[in-house]
Amino acid sequence: MLLDWLAPLLFAAVFLLIFLGYPVAFSLGGVALLFGALAVQAGAFSWAYLELFPERLFGIMQNQVLLSVPFFVLMGTLLERSRLAEDLLRTIGLLFGPLRGGLALAVVFVGTLLAAATGVVGASVVAMGMISLPVMQRYGYAPGLSCGTIAASGTLGQIIPPSVVLVVLGDQLGVSVGDLFVGALVPGLMLAGLYALYVLLVAWLRPELAPAMPASERAEVSGQLLARCLRVLVPPLTLIGVVLGSIFAGIATPTEAGALGSLGALGLTAAHGRLRWRMLSEALAETVRLTSMVVFLLVGSTLFTLVFRGLDGDLWIEEHLTNLPGGRLGFLLLTNLAVFVLGCFIDFFEIAFILLPLFVPAARALGFSDPELVWYGVVLAMNLQTSFLTPPFGFSLFYLRGVAPSGIPTTTIYRGVLPFIALQLLALGLVIAFPGLVRGI
Repeated sequence: MLLDWLAPLLFAAVFLLIFLGYPVAFSLGGVALLFGALAVQAGAFSWAYLELFPERLFGIMQNQVLLSVPFFVLMGTLLERSRLAEDLLRTIGLLFGPLRGGLALAVVFVGTLLAAATGVVGASVVAMGMISLPVMQRYGYAPGLSCGTIAASGTLGQIIPPSVVLVVLGDQLGVSVGDLFVGALVPGLMLAGLYALYVLLVAWLRPELAPAMPASERAEVSGQLLARCLRVLVPPLTLIGVVLGSIFAGIATPTEAGALGSLGALGLTAAHGRLRWRMLSEALAETVRLTSMVVFLLVGSTLFTLVFRGLDGDLWIEEHLTNLPGGRLGFLLLTNLAVFVLGCFIDFFEIAFILLPLFVPAARALGFSDPELVWYGVVLAMNLQTSFLTPPFGFSLFYLRGVAPSGIPTTTIYRGVLPFIALQLLALGLVIAFPGLVRGI
């Protein structure tokens, strides 16, 4: 009787510790060790079964796909720390300045570029919040529209390749990361387009909320704008094109393309005369911090999954997920609801390493092919992107709150993101209703 309850209790104990605030990696590993000892005493498996754990760790060390994570993080961090991202935002702001809502459009455009260059949501939201929010306030933009545009555009790093989220999804789903990158491109650009259309609509209906940049300020740089655009826009766009193009064309793996992107970002930084030891050390430290977090989560989740499967927990989960009312549709709705809710409380990496190993066998049992798993991965990425924006616990909201002026209340940030949440739900619904939007389906 006790054996039947060990797997559900293990699952519940892990989430209890996570919601109490304990580090996720240590919660996973510690609870798994405790329940592993209980399982040995109860006769569920022997100590020899736990000797599989070191073999799993060697498998993680040999995983070439996950090696692309530090490369893409370093590429984006270098562009942010060297202020090349700031140059992009200022230049595109001047380019779109004559339009009502031009600065907000610039934020959406740069958010799309940063998503393709960094793939890290926190870096994009913080960078744009620090650079663009004061400028938008100075020119009379409504605080809610400014905050909503920045927070939403920053989350595009979840879905637009080369997203770190997509790298981890590809690894956990057991599908090609390159296929996920290709599949996510159209939905990601469609979402950015919806943001831009919304900004233009607001500027047209309520021009006082999104005024054009004053003509006097545009005139100061108008004669140099073309040269500035060429100098600031062309190099990073070329770098992004080379990185993604090499993946899409099958010339390079994501890991190889990520290494090329890191080297290219380093070269761009040096070419602009901004390569300093302090900046480089900060970029490397940030890369090590995020990569170490991923590795610790992988170690803890690997032990958790091993013990959970030893207790037949995977069969318990698969049985429940494959017998839902509605079959595949029921599975899709329930798993996306679980990911959305958890995405408001815990980080994406934690969700991916805990839940996806349990979802994938059920998806396979329901007949999901590899192309359909690619589509499922894109749906999950867009779903997580929505949860990053959803009050009161959306991570992007916390990132923006940390850099927003004290004069902007948190409730203004919450209200500002609501229209963008509606746009994301619309885009998510379109991808679910029309799987052909994901290339390869």
